[in-house]
Amino acid sequence: MSSNIKSIVNEDISNKVVILRADLNIPIVNGIIQDLTRLTRLMPTINYLLENKSKLVICSHLGRPKGKFDENFSLKPLVNVLSKITKTKVHFNSSCIGDEALKQKNTLEQGEILLLENLRFHESEIKNDYDFANELSKGCDVFVNDAFSCSHRTHASLHAITKFLPSFSGLLFDEEVKALTSVLNSPIKPVAALVGGAKISSKINIIEYLLTKMDYLVIGGAMANTFLFAQGFNMGRSLYEKDCIDIAKSILKKSELNNCQIILPEDLVVSKKFENNAEIEIVPSNAVPSEMMALDIGPKTIKKISSMFQNVSTLLWNGPVGAFETTPFGEGTFKLAREAAKLTLNKNLITVAGGGDTASALNNANVVDDFTYVSSAGGAFLEWLEGIELPAISVLSNK
Repeated sequence: MSSNIKSIVNEDISNKVVILRADLNIPIVNGIIQDLTRLTRLMPTINYLLENKSKLVICSHLGRPKGKFDENFSLKPLVNVLSKITKTKVHFNSSCIGDEALKQKNTLEQGEILLLENLRFHESEIKNDYDFANELSKGCDVFVNDAFSCSHRTHASLHAITKFLPSFSGLLFDEEVKALTSVLNSPIKPVAALVGGAKISSKINIIEYLLTKMDYLVIGGAMANTFLFAQGFNMGRSLYEKDCIDIAKSILKKSELNNCQIILPEDLVVSKKFENNAEIEIVPSNAVPSEMMALDIGPKTIKKISSMFQNVSTLLWNGPVGAFETTPFGEGTFKLAREAAKLTLNKNLITVAGGGDTASALNNANVVDDFTYVSSAGGAFLEWLEGIELPAISVLSNK
């Protein structure tokens, strides 16, 4: 899927105006930045471009401002922090297109940065409008996509712009693609995937694709309840999808055909109430009391999955195995995360994680830095797991 993407590291960018599509969709409340993770992850590319004497124009979206200016979604608060981190002059333009933006691009000095205002203040961005992309590309020599996390979108700054400029991937983008390719296309076997979350319906394509790639597939979260119910177990008041029972049965059959062993919970943490510090019981998966709901995996299941981790070489992790945001229903997720992290640190396991709540769950377990790779992408990561060719990647591949 990715072998013919052209990376910026092989290009001469000296004295060229490089427009960098970043993902600076950073939480900003009342002009105060809440979390710099996305900017931090972008720094290797920014530093590379500045060190190689380019003139750098950065564009990004922030939130969903519905195609018009909204101060709450302005990128302006990033100017000072970007200047502080890069130790260079950062200019700002209150639009991302137009005469003023073009003038600033033309007067940009080597090693300086121009940050453009939120792309989504223009409806044309999400419509993949070619005129808008052409305007955005004016005054620039090279386009670099370092927003893998947005690359499942056919938007002008990711897709149409590649028609107007020589286009390359950035360093973070390369890192994401390398990690995902290694775990799906050429993993060190045996290989396992852990897929958690609430609904089979939202992950059916992922599960079906992974069945063809994995030796083991652990299913956790409320999604596992549907599989257990499909096997004839009473799930009490647990969340499960009645209309997905046939899908669950079909997945279990397909797993046998593909020699992929599905691991479901053997015991569960149940409670009458879904709230912090609720009273809990641990019950076998086939004995959930009618007034209880399953909210996490139990100790037997944790032990079984942990021992499977010790017998595989590569692990792909997507989603929590319990309602981890509410104490004590995160224990299953946290214990498994720490076990996977320990094996990774001891060089016994390659761990690649991402999508949705995954990074947040691993953060809560204090193991994000111990995994081999934790993707910053949500939707793009999930679509990749479905085997879908992402539009903003295919345009880099076809050049």
